[in-house]
Amino acid sequence: MTDLAPETESSGNAKPYSVSELAFALKRTLEDAYGFVRLRGELSKVTHHSNGHVYLTLKDERAAIDGVVWKGSVRGLGVKPQQGLEVIVTGKITSYPAGSRYQIVIETMEAAGVGALLAQLEKLKAKLSGEGLFEPARKLPLPAMPRVVGVITSPTGAVIRDILHRIRDRWPCQVVVWPVVVQGDAAAAQVSAAIRGFCALDPAGPVARPDVLIVARGGGSVEDLWPFNDEGLARTVAACTIPLISAVGHETDTTLIDFVSDRRAPTPTAAAEMATPVLAELKAAVADLGARMHRCGGRVVEDRRARIAHAERALRRVPDLVRLAEQRFDIVSGKLGHALARNAALHERDLVRVASRLSPLLLQRPQTVQRQRLDAVAVRLKPAAERKLERLSERLEALSKLYVSVDPERPLQRGFARVTRQDGSLVRAGADLAHGESVEIKFGDRVTRQAVIDGAGAAPPQPAPPKPAAAKPARPQAKPDAPTQGDLF
Repeated sequence: MTDLAPETESSGNAKPYSVSELAFALKRTLEDAYGFVRLRGELSKVTHHSNGHVYLTLKDERAAIDGVVWKGSVRGLGVKPQQGLEVIVTGKITSYPAGSRYQIVIETMEAAGVGALLAQLEKLKAKLSGEGLFEPARKLPLPAMPRVVGVITSPTGAVIRDILHRIRDRWPCQVVVWPVVVQGDAAAAQVSAAIRGFCALDPAGPVARPDVLIVARGGGSVEDLWPFNDEGLARTVAACTIPLISAVGHETDTTLIDFVSDRRAPTPTAAAEMATPVLAELKAAVADLGARMHRCGGRVVEDRRARIAHAERALRRVPDLVRLAEQRFDIVSGKLGHALARNAALHERDLVRVASRLSPLLLQRPQTVQRQRLDAVAVRLKPAAERKLERLSERLEALSKLYVSVDPERPLQRGFARVTRQDGSLVRAGADLAHGESVEIKFGDRVTRQAVIDGAGAAPPQPAPPKPAAAKPARPQAKPDAPTQGDLF
């Protein structure tokens, strides 16, 4: 069993093992003795590591053993490891030398029975229900009169024949069948691919996009129907953009996609009835509506005819109404001439009363007053304008003197020069200029010369004491304005 047998007492003291020698010897012993083990137990402490490995613990009521599923074996497991799931696993017993613990390296895993499968299904149902995938508000309504019906089922079973026969009797329309397997490990993936394929069809493409989908399968055991409890298939059904009817198994069979589909049918034949109306019933309903519309139209015509007859009886007194209006018109027209004459006389009397008070003097008097005011204004206007012009001339002369005093070209006439850099900025101190810098010098005759600064420059001279600022020429005082004139008008 091991190559580390202790030496006999005849050879002296026993040879001590190192810890690693003993740990790896025990590891080889376990692997040789238990190279294939089949265990049944409940999963706990399930950890999906980021590197793809799965670490877990198998336990029963009296003992527990650690287990590991390497990344390469995870996809081949029959069930997904979950907390509390009862499973049967196969693998080999080994040890973990660094921690002196033994464990099982799991290669296959399957559910321990129908009870465990149903428990797993209940947990998955609770999870999807908590995400809102079972809510009635998210379910799509079925079309009333579909043009194309898509069927996802096995093409060789009796289910497709029952569906086609029922649709042909009720509502002759186009049926598109997507063949899939409905039992085994590949069933869930193929049904999911068919649903996504129907949803991806272009309405204007060569293959018509269905208005409603039917996922159908005949009855069977829980294990036979188990692919339709797949979580991925349930999420695909929930995300389907086409109304979908679930018809898996018989009336007493229930699968996970029954809860996420838009409608559940007890049998595949019932699904065909849900998806299509009865053409004969629609024709009868249309005929009944046409008859009702005809009867309603007849009643409306009769009602209008009765109202016209009633109005006709009332209109037989039209001559009497016309004669009464003629009589009233004659009375009013007889009074009209006298009323007009009386109105004209009243206006004439008022005009005479007002005309007696009108005379040319009433019009000439305001004209005379306005002419006198205009003459008085004309006499005062000319002197006022002359005084205003004189004040403005004095202000203009003062501004022209001020302009001459601040003219930047005036110092150049006294022998000064203005130095500027190439960018046009003014040089205020010689220390600001660098060796080799180009400058422009402008003289009083408006001639500009180019120059280059030579030498590092001496220390800037001490500034001379500032000269007292020349007193500004007294600003000519404006002549006092003439006395303020009153309003000319």
